Amino acid sequence: MATAVPHVPPKQDLPPPGGYKKIPFARVPPKSYFTGFTMIGTYVAVTTVGLGIYYLTAKKVKRDEIEMRSAQNVIFPILIAERDREFLRQLRRNRDEEAELMKNVPGWEVGTWYGEPVFKTLPEDTLVTPIFKEFYAHSDWKSYAKRAHLKLWS
Repeated sequence: MATAVPHVPPKQDLPPPGGYKKIPFARVPPKSYFTGFTMIGTYVAVTTVGLGIYYLTAKKVKRDEIEMRSAQNVIFPILIAERDREFLRQLRRNRDEEAELMKNVPGWEVGTWYGEPVFKTLPEDTLVTPIFKEFYAHSDWKSYAKRAHLKLWS
């Protein structure tokens, strides 16, 4: 016969002696570090110092802008002169290249069409600005492409 299991009464989960802790549900306001007057005073002080620094910096920036504008005004004629000199040098290189290419063609004169002036109504010493492709006709393709990109996109 089977032995009987002794009867153990079930153990209930009961509150601890003295009861549970109280649940805190009241509002706990945060600690106030600054008063309203302190914050307004700090704002006024920081703004005053910032405006003073801005004023001093703005004066320096204005002086620097005036100096840069003066420097640009001084160097501008030199840059224009250099650009014009390089333009005339390229025209000269074009004429020299044309003379070299057409030296074996009978009756060919540089700057004319078989001895006939291209522009008949202009005086002989007038400079006619060549079109873009004609100006770069005897230069390498890389410089032509670089300048064409600048000219077309600006």
